Amino acid sequence: MAASARMLSQDYGIIGRCMVRYRAQIISSLLWFLLLSASQGIHARDIESVVFATNWYAQAEHGGFYQALAEGIYQRYGLDVEIRMGGPQVNGMQLLAAGKVDFLMGVPMTTVHAVAEGIPVVAVAATFQKDPAVVIAHSGIKSLAEIGNKQLDFYMSPSANTSYFPWLKAEFGFTDTMVKPYNFSVTPFLLNQNAAQQGLVTSEPFAIEKAGIEPAVFLMADFGYPPYAETIETSRRMVEENPDIVQRFVEASMKGWVSYLKNPMPGNSLIKKDNPEMTDEQLAYGIDTLKQYGIVTGGDARGRGPGTMTDERWDELYQFMDKSGLLTKTLDISDVYTLDFVSRAEQD
Repeated sequence: MAASARMLSQDYGIIGRCMVRYRAQIISSLLWFLLLSASQGIHARDIESVVFATNWYAQAEHGGFYQALAEGIYQRYGLDVEIRMGGPQVNGMQLLAAGKVDFLMGVPMTTVHAVAEGIPVVAVAATFQKDPAVVIAHSGIKSLAEIGNKQLDFYMSPSANTSYFPWLKAEFGFTDTMVKPYNFSVTPFLLNQNAAQQGLVTSEPFAIEKAGIEPAVFLMADFGYPPYAETIETSRRMVEENPDIVQRFVEASMKGWVSYLKNPMPGNSLIKKDNPEMTDEQLAYGIDTLKQYGIVTGGDARGRGPGTMTDERWDELYQFMDKSGLLTKTLDISDVYTLDFVSRAEQD
């Protein structure tokens, strides 16, 4: 009888242990299933489609954004990003204000004017620490002041009157009588030895060099012209209602820039797909120039990383616009931008 009891006890012990293991397997499988379902649910919920409008046809100056797309950085941040090219007939600010795009590659002075007029937009990061605008002259010209003193013809677009030309007049002796219409071709400059022209450091000098002339190039940012360039802008509504999307877009975009400046091939492939007229030579020149002048990684970005902004720089821009007579209305400059998203990106 005792032996039977012991055998029965052993049988129940074996059964019990089997049941424990079986329940553990069930619980483990159930937990795995729940975690997988939750993960899939979170992933599906977090993937957000956003549209980012650039300021021109695809080029090296947009490379970090294309790199973030090409390398799946946006995807890893839960973003399905469409990059929509700008162009001469595209008004990006209108598209942003109308809700047709979610983010815009902006111009700080334009943003100041927009906010002054009550348009609810805000800058959340600055891709370029230096504005790439340049004054180009023929070799032998040593300074901006020399261009003003010699009263050389100056080919420029009307938009310069509401940005850097008042500054060139006040600081370097440029005058209205110097101005010649600029049709975005370097040919008039090439044919006129007594001329200077506007341009972007990544573009027009390349075209002039290809024509066999070594130009004198003056990056205005290095002589006191204060704006950021290629700011990332969005609507106030996006900032207030979807700050997480804004944060992810800023962080992913800046990671794209870090990657692009190391190995631009993935981004360049997408750039050429969007803009078939873009050449490898032009892209290489643009990237080298961005690095040479510290356009993306210079200034405050040296210590804080790409995209950074400061209150001091925005206040400097406001004072510059006020002094140059470029403000149509007074406003609180802090309404134009927020440091919330670049500050968080710096901490990560």
